[in-house]
Amino acid sequence: MPMSTRGIFEKGEGILRLMPVFIAHKFSKPGFRLRLHPDDYYGLGMKNGAIKERLLSTVMARPSYIDTEGDSISLADMVKEMGADIIGEELMENHGTWPIHAKFFDYGEPLFHHLHLDFDKAAPVGHLGKPEAYYFPPQMNNHPGTFPHTYFGLDPSTTKEMVLKCLRDFETRDTNITALSRAFRLEMGTGWYVPPGVLHAPGSYCTYEPQWNSYSGAVYQNVVAGEVFSIDGLRNCCPDGKKDDLNYMLDLIDWNINVDPHFKEHYFRPPVLCREGEGYTENWITYNNPYFSAKELTVNPGQTVTVIDDAAYGCVLVQGHGKFGVYDAEAATMVRLGQRTADEYFVSQMAAKKGVTITNASMFEPMVILKHFADDLICQL
Repeated sequence: MPMSTRGIFEKGEGILRLMPVFIAHKFSKPGFRLRLHPDDYYGLGMKNGAIKERLLSTVMARPSYIDTEGDSISLADMVKEMGADIIGEELMENHGTWPIHAKFFDYGEPLFHHLHLDFDKAAPVGHLGKPEAYYFPPQMNNHPGTFPHTYFGLDPSTTKEMVLKCLRDFETRDTNITALSRAFRLEMGTGWYVPPGVLHAPGSYCTYEPQWNSYSGAVYQNVVAGEVFSIDGLRNCCPDGKKDDLNYMLDLIDWNINVDPHFKEHYFRPPVLCREGEGYTENWITYNNPYFSAKELTVNPGQTVTVIDDAAYGCVLVQGHGKFGVYDAEAATMVRLGQRTADEYFVSQMAAKKGVTITNASMFEPMVILKHFADDLICQL
């Protein structure tokens, strides 16, 4: 007999183990750092391209599924049925669902210069705004890809007319729009916050990305590493009547943030100590924004700790093995497509407040867990 959602929840003592969700895209090249078997990166079908992303604790169109050893229930359905019992009253009242997710973003080449719409600009095309954050975990970066630098925003000397010229020439030449930007060398074990409306061309590190639940994205670069991109990637973010309006496309850019001469000072996110105790250390790795936060928890070899948080969260184990609550837990090393893993979890608010007991069963390796929270647990430093 299938177990009820309440039964699944209670069996895990408020913690859910999730199945991995892999996503393929036709554009760009994979970085091959998602710990998939090398034969499986094209396993979602050649027409879909290579697998380049893994979604974490998502309730969107490709939702995470709970590992129930037979029964099939998505995290989205679990949240819909159990509501505040799993994510807390504040998130249910404000959003009616779990409003964020995270992902591993694994491209072997740099991505196009693009932005995600703010909430006002996203509404006319039926989307939500999309803030996002980056963190570059050493455990997921055995190689840096071809270009471990990210272009952020625009050089302060850039004028709106310069960008308009790139838009006018989008279908006739390589506009080389990143020549108007600034590239920053990515640093392992650090991150960035990227507000909506900020142009960015992500570099080739495998990236852990907490972000808002939205698909809104406008592509401003037409040629990347010899690959041509259509202007439809811009038009799709414009409402009817504005799809050929270059000034509207220009206005999607948050100009003041993009030309901020102190962009790194305002949006670079080195890790900051959150707390430490006997056997563990926890750092903030995403902070100083109103939408979400993230932590990196390190449990020392042979230690057992109980870690308390005030809000529900999704998490993924990137190094080590042991116990996570009632579950045997281990970082993935090589996964076959469709295989269950023991590295990804969703912790209810109830379980987080009670405290999750974690045991590192290794004699020598740390156990490292990345944790993402929604806007009911915000860190402002």
